[in-house]
Amino acid sequence: MTDQKQKLFRALIDVGKELATITDLDFLLPRILEISQDVFLFDNAIIRLLNNDSKALETVASFGYSQQAIDKPIYLGQGIMGKAAQFGKPYLIHNVSSTEDYIPGIEAASSELAVPLIARDRIIGVFNVENRQPDAFTAHDCDALSLLAGQAAIAIDNANLYQDLCRVSREKNNLNHLNDKILSSISLGLYTIDRNMRITSWNDSMAQMARIPAEKALGRKLLETFPTLEEEGIADRLRRVLETGEAAELRLLHRGQAGENRLQKRRLSPLKENGKTHGVVVVVEDITEFEQLLAQTIQSEKLAEVGRMSAGIAHEINNPLTVISFANKILLDNDNFTADQRELVERIDHEVERLKGLSSELLSYSSAAHDDKREPTDINVTMREVLSLMRYELNKKLITSNENLTPIPRLNIDKNKFKQIFINLILNAVQAMERGGIIEISTVTNNDNSISILFCDNGPGIPDKLKQRIFDPFYSSRKEGQGTGLGLYLCRKIVAEYDGCLSVTDAPERGSCFEVRLAATNIVS
Repeated sequence: MTDQKQKLFRALIDVGKELATITDLDFLLPRILEISQDVFLFDNAIIRLLNNDSKALETVASFGYSQQAIDKPIYLGQGIMGKAAQFGKPYLIHNVSSTEDYIPGIEAASSELAVPLIARDRIIGVFNVENRQPDAFTAHDCDALSLLAGQAAIAIDNANLYQDLCRVSREKNNLNHLNDKILSSISLGLYTIDRNMRITSWNDSMAQMARIPAEKALGRKLLETFPTLEEEGIADRLRRVLETGEAAELRLLHRGQAGENRLQKRRLSPLKENGKTHGVVVVVEDITEFEQLLAQTIQSEKLAEVGRMSAGIAHEINNPLTVISFANKILLDNDNFTADQRELVERIDHEVERLKGLSSELLSYSSAAHDDKREPTDINVTMREVLSLMRYELNKKLITSNENLTPIPRLNIDKNKFKQIFINLILNAVQAMERGGIIEISTVTNNDNSISILFCDNGPGIPDKLKQRIFDPFYSSRKEGQGTGLGLYLCRKIVAEYDGCLSVTDAPERGSCFEVRLAATNIVS
């Protein structure tokens, strides 16, 4: 081998090493042309790559060619370059004028050398040079350029693969990022486990529900983290999904890490790959608040219907009661009754008034709106008026009322509504206490300027489990026929209209203490 050939092949080896390190196609293609110019001293060169869809050879890099030649499409089998690409072999043309299918390249071209670019036994394009002199290229040039083309093809293919890999990697990263955003944004808890029931993913909502951050959950055994899943039956369901590959859904009352009970809906879906189940995706939906809201809505609908029925019943009762009351008053004016007869007539009058009170309470409960006549009111004066009305009831059971009515600001309230509240609370205390009981009534201005009216008795008190139930409509602890169960419900409803609250606690010694607390916004400025 001559020194010139050795020098050329060493240069090609060095070129191959350099091209193998370039992964940027936009930099690689011009560099191939620069090398071909430095090594072979070509005046022009063009690289066309095959578009597999259109079967066209598209120019990707060139020098020495006109724009018209660069832009002209060349298809497989068309011209010298098309043949080189179609048949995968080099074409050495000593005189293009004798070639019928020559496609013009450089101006006044005489010789052309086209070699295919082959990578992994696949033609990816063609490398072409031309010269204005006849017989400008030799077989040696063809071998050398084919060698360079082979190195260039491998480098181009590697660059394309690298770019594809980068694109796939970016798409995968973008997809992972999107998945992470979706999983962190949804309000549903979501986690996955493998066949060994180890936690493999854990989203933010799951971390909030379970109160366990992802870094502490990932990699841990699910049943070690949540032992209650075994007794709740979830563990068996998970095993069944892993065995059968069939999804499952269940509702359950789950005890959380803090010991609280939460109503949950869980969907278990098999995590499959190539038809085999490798794990389970668990979607956790906390429906506690939803179920409570649904129950409240159903209860509200029931109460609304009962209210409408109550209104109709009350009106139907009032009509005959008016007739009975009128007839009974005429009888009371008759002096010819014996003592027993008069007692019976008076009893009728008493029972009629009681029934009127019952129908009035039913109408008050069923009414959607009430006339609200607010005016500046002295609560202490109103309380004394109520105690004056209640004196008979108190004396009948020998009950002592101790008043501690401290000076408080006037309130903008409906006095009659609050009389209704005070009478109801005092009557409840009287009925709860034995003969000789004591009721403490006090008014207080609190630190936040709210006003409290307290009714504390020394009766038997109220069990803790009933402290909230007593405010439900139609709930009564009295004997049947002695109450409608609407009194405390209506009292709390009225107080709520004034941004206040009605609550019950145990009295300091024994008995119960009801507190009516009104916000400072009700104070007359």
